[in-house]
Amino acid sequence: MFTGIITAIGEIIKVAPKGDGFHLEISTPTAYLDDVVIGDSIAIQGACMTVTGLKDTLFECDVSRESISKTTVLDKSSKVNLEKALRFNDRLGGHLVSGHVDGIGNVTSLEAVQADPYGSWRLIIAAPQSLAPYLAYKGSIVVNGVSLTVNLAGSKDLAVCPIEINIIPHTLARTTLGQLKAGDSVNLEVDLIARYVARMLGKD
Repeated sequence: MFTGIITAIGEIIKVAPKGDGFHLEISTPTAYLDDVVIGDSIAIQGACMTVTGLKDTLFECDVSRESISKTTVLDKSSKVNLEKALRFNDRLGGHLVSGHVDGIGNVTSLEAVQADPYGSWRLIIAAPQSLAPYLAYKGSIVVNGVSLTVNLAGSKDLAVCPIEINIIPHTLARTTLGQLKAGDSVNLEVDLIARYVARMLGKD
């Protein structure tokens, strides 16, 4: 389990074919891996992966073809958001996150909110229609591993469900979200509780 609070920005520096998927090497900041051992879980852009190798400030993981087909970015060199798995005594600063990507959204825009003296930015994403039942005003959403709050969710009857999110400057600076631009794809994970409620109501 994770919280959606990013603990570092890493970089995928090597992508090599392995089996039906890929073997990745990810560089991290100095000392980030000091408490990590082989077998630990680290979320990369919101996708939970198992550490299979450690080399100073690098860790390795294997990504299956299935995971590649359900996510974006993990098959190429790029900056990525990282979060280590939650410990039982950790603060739950975001919300409960499983690290399982539910769908891929497309960025419509990322623009500064001109009327906001605090300098926040507005992110609009076209989410898959299949995720619409789990998206609600002031509900939680994970975008590329980052726990965020939905400020506006579009109709469930559209081909896609537009969602609007406000992002503070701190989050933009400490994650890869500030690099997003219109047309980019993002990994999305819906709120875990919303999914269970939908299941109990026979909506899933």
